[in-house]
Amino acid sequence: MTVVEAAFREHRGPLLATLVAELRSFDLAEEALQDAFAAATAQWPGEGVPRRPAAWLLAVARRRAVDRRRREETLTRYLPLLITEEPRTPSAADDSLGLLFACCHPALGRESRVALTLRFVAGLTVPEIARLFLVSESTMAARITRAKQKIRTAGIPLRLPTPADLPERVPGVHAVLYLLFTEGYRSYRDEVAAEAVRLTRLLHDLLPSDAETAALLALMLLQHSRRRARRRDGRLVLLADQDRTRWNASEIAEALTLLAADAPDSPYGLQALIAARHATAERAEDTDWPAIALLYARLEAVTGSPVVRLNRAVAVLESEGPAAALRLLDGLEEQLPRNHHVPAARAECLLRLGDRAAAAEHFERAAVLAPTATERDFLRGRAGTGSGG
Repeated sequence: MTVVEAAFREHRGPLLATLVAELRSFDLAEEALQDAFAAATAQWPGEGVPRRPAAWLLAVARRRAVDRRRREETLTRYLPLLITEEPRTPSAADDSLGLLFACCHPALGRESRVALTLRFVAGLTVPEIARLFLVSESTMAARITRAKQKIRTAGIPLRLPTPADLPERVPGVHAVLYLLFTEGYRSYRDEVAAEAVRLTRLLHDLLPSDAETAALLALMLLQHSRRRARRRDGRLVLLADQDRTRWNASEIAEALTLLAADAPDSPYGLQALIAARHATAERAEDTDWPAIALLYARLEAVTGSPVVRLNRAVAVLESEGPAAALRLLDGLEEQLPRNHHVPAARAECLLRLGDRAAAAEHFERAAVLAPTATERDFLRGRAGTGSGG
């Protein structure tokens, strides 16, 4: 990886957030930052990397923004906003959070909120976002364009809400952040998941007494801590088979300090407690499956979610056996027809009951529905196991 590529990966998201906040234009911010990275690609290899790459890129982007607006003959109107003030010390935290709240505004649809957050807060490209959502680049580009237009026409401010508005707005931001994390985690895009963790940490710094924000951060850290152990030679490694010495101990420790054992039942809090049970088991066989099954039962009571019931069934499989788990899976195929984990869970139950042919059939059905090649390979491998091959 070149130094420019490394700078792109590290700084692009925060710099884009800062520029959008300053310029009040998504398009101009993107174009100016693109110019800055192009300039870095041309200059850094010959002249050396500046001592503060992010500051260099931001200064170049600001100048290119002025140039672009000059060419658009709006210099008289906009230039004072860019050059007459005292040099502003950019606050990546404030800019990122302000932009995050704008992208998560309730006037926007859920898919638009996530797409805007991925594009302008996390700094992903349109093709990358399109791949995450399994849509064409043109479809995703149109979705983002419509969302930007909605922000302009609705006059949505690119800044933090007032303290009075924060309680109402924070749950929507939580939902988008967790979607951002899960998309990155599901697709093995560690940098996307890490960006979600970074943004949630900023939100926790802003709202240190908010229990749900703390729980969400803990949940992400606990899951993110396993990223290096989730694949081996490009293949999926189940939780039970992961090398636990490769889990990130500092992230687990940080997460555990965030969890309040006596907190009331809440979706993120209960999920974090479940993840903590896994994280604190020294060996797979030490996992407290009965406790995890009870936590999932509480979570299902709070959410009524079929996905939670699916996860509860997996915990029950380990704590009570396949017959009890199969009873919990009944009806989930109709509620989650495109979810590959449902036939995969049923296949595991059938395999443990000794019905290898039926297990192989359900593993193959799961492989057809699986969204990533890693998961498809794993499930087809299990299908071979189920059929006795």
